[in-house]
Amino acid sequence: MRPLLVALALLLPTATSADEALPAMLDAVVGTLKVDVFASGLSYPWSAVVLPEGDLLVSEKYPGGLRRVGSDGTISEPLAGLPPIYAAGNGGMLGLALDPAFPDNRLLYFAFSEPGGDDLAGLSVARAALGPGGLSGLEVVFRQTPKVDDIRNSGGRLVFATDGTLFVTTGDRFAQDLVQPLDNTIGVVARIAPDGSIPADNPFVDQDGVDPAIWSSGHRNVAGAALHPVTGQLWIHELGPWGGDELNIVEPGRNYGWPLVSWGHHYTGELIPKPSSRPELAPSIYHWNPVISPSGMVFYTGSAIPDWSGNLLIGGLSSQALVRLTLRDDRVIAEERFDLGTRIRDVLVGPEGGVLLLTDEEDGKVLRLTLAED
Repeated sequence: MRPLLVALALLLPTATSADEALPAMLDAVVGTLKVDVFASGLSYPWSAVVLPEGDLLVSEKYPGGLRRVGSDGTISEPLAGLPPIYAAGNGGMLGLALDPAFPDNRLLYFAFSEPGGDDLAGLSVARAALGPGGLSGLEVVFRQTPKVDDIRNSGGRLVFATDGTLFVTTGDRFAQDLVQPLDNTIGVVARIAPDGSIPADNPFVDQDGVDPAIWSSGHRNVAGAALHPVTGQLWIHELGPWGGDELNIVEPGRNYGWPLVSWGHHYTGELIPKPSSRPELAPSIYHWNPVISPSGMVFYTGSAIPDWSGNLLIGGLSSQALVRLTLRDDRVIAEERFDLGTRIRDVLVGPEGGVLLLTDEEDGKVLRLTLAED
């Protein structure tokens, strides 16, 4: 397949039947894993969070929706109160995060592609109060600038830091010439206060000509982000071009190199200098060639698979897999991959400690992985 066709294929969900391909059991180092379909009938689910009462809240990329999934797997009608959403390509209704004080204020934060007229769109983040039937009091707290007319590489993961600030991951929107200049938020990790204001300790807050929301720069498409449960550091992964998916530990003010360097090549076949050629740029701690097309990740802190405690679990789109990374401090020392036969968009720890996976398909599912009984 030619490189350009590979790039287009990564945008499009596969048409294979996940029901036929889905395994019932998986062989793992820790034993046999059981795969259950916990819920089905979601439209391209993208992100999920566990509500205090045990239900899931799930975003649907197309056509841009939000639904509750009950503890018995039942799915609600679409919740009301969402803004207009530009649902095309990598864009739509994307990442979710609960306010740290959610049990008291019921505030939900969500990332979405916001239309801007003339076929333009950009990643935005809004917050609103979650009620029984939907959202109220919606307020946009972040807008990526500028809006562009490309439908690729939207980013869209949201993670609250331990200090209560909010990390927002963005993509390069295939506007590669805008990534290295810091007067915009193309290809960055942004950090904002919950109300959208800029924290005083952001690394570029006092620099003229630099967007003060920027926490780190030089990213291609950050589709997974999670806080390390011990250090509190933000870990991300990002999709490479033709090769070269990366796992990075984010440090404030650092430049992670895109598109100056990469472990992959441009889709045209044009070579890109390797990261080792620019030691002043922040290096990745791990990378994949061939790619796995990572999306979503979580540090496993559940109880259902004790031997996975502290491991990093990553969903794979083109790899159609769950990828488990064993860590030693800030190094990856082992990788285990589970072929699920369907694109995995997000990974989270369920309310009962199992691993929940969202499948990227028209009849999207929530899969649950637990240790099989002997």
